[in-house]
Amino acid sequence: MAVNSFILYNGKYHSRNEFGLSFKNRAFCYGDALFETMHANGTEIQFFDDHMTRLKYGMKILKMEIPTIIETGFIEKEIIKLLHKNKLYQGVRIRLSVYRNEGGKYTPTDNNVSYIIETEYIENDHYELNHKGLIIDIFKGIKKPVNVFSSLKSANALIYVMAGSFAKKKKLGDCILLNDKENLVEGISSNIFIVKGDILSTPPLKDGPVAGIMRKQILKIADSNGLKINYEDSLNETHLLNADEVFLTNSISGIRWVLAYKDRRYFSNIARQFVDKLNMMAFK
Repeated sequence: MAVNSFILYNGKYHSRNEFGLSFKNRAFCYGDALFETMHANGTEIQFFDDHMTRLKYGMKILKMEIPTIIETGFIEKEIIKLLHKNKLYQGVRIRLSVYRNEGGKYTPTDNNVSYIIETEYIENDHYELNHKGLIIDIFKGIKKPVNVFSSLKSANALIYVMAGSFAKKKKLGDCILLNDKENLVEGISSNIFIVKGDILSTPPLKDGPVAGIMRKQILKIADSNGLKINYEDSLNETHLLNADEVFLTNSISGIRWVLAYKDRRYFSNIARQFVDKLNMMAFK
């Protein structure tokens, strides 16, 4: 069987090509699921504890029963076994999905869950800054609602699908979502950071961004390196137009710097410094 051809479903290995889910699966029918996407270098999973903390928080919000393997963190060993089975020893993207077991329609019959772990080879075993800066725009077609679900990594991703379609049509590197107050929220799969002078700003969680794992690390780095941090005040298009630097972050790519928004051009000084510091933090 080919390398990287297994997935792990509730503790059992299955061929990726032969595995299938029921058409009654609640993730498929109702988006009743959460997921974590993690970066690994060989069998070292970056920021694993932070990912599990976010996952368990989301499961509690959705009233899902947290299985012992996730509650105790033992699932990390299961992921590592899967990496070995798929002979993945360098850069890896890991996706851990949890969904409520089938039964019922909108109202579930119980709150027990199943999980699936998938692995995929990627080129970057460490975080590397993109050589060519991104060109971005604001996606205004649909506003992201702000509620208790906003910060979760859920299977309800239609707004990101539509934003991605917009970016593809416009041939953009990414685009920025807004909430119903016209405040900046996040990118398609990333948190956004804006640098102006010695102040690093990112949209506050009250404005609706996903509570990004990489967002958390960048705030730690900024704090330890003497930058002033603003993660409480809302940001809007004016902040983009006045920025010295803009970059996007997520757990797989790390940091991606933005070259341009409209006629505004940006530097990448802080992004370059932070990539080095991020690697020192993530790969010990």
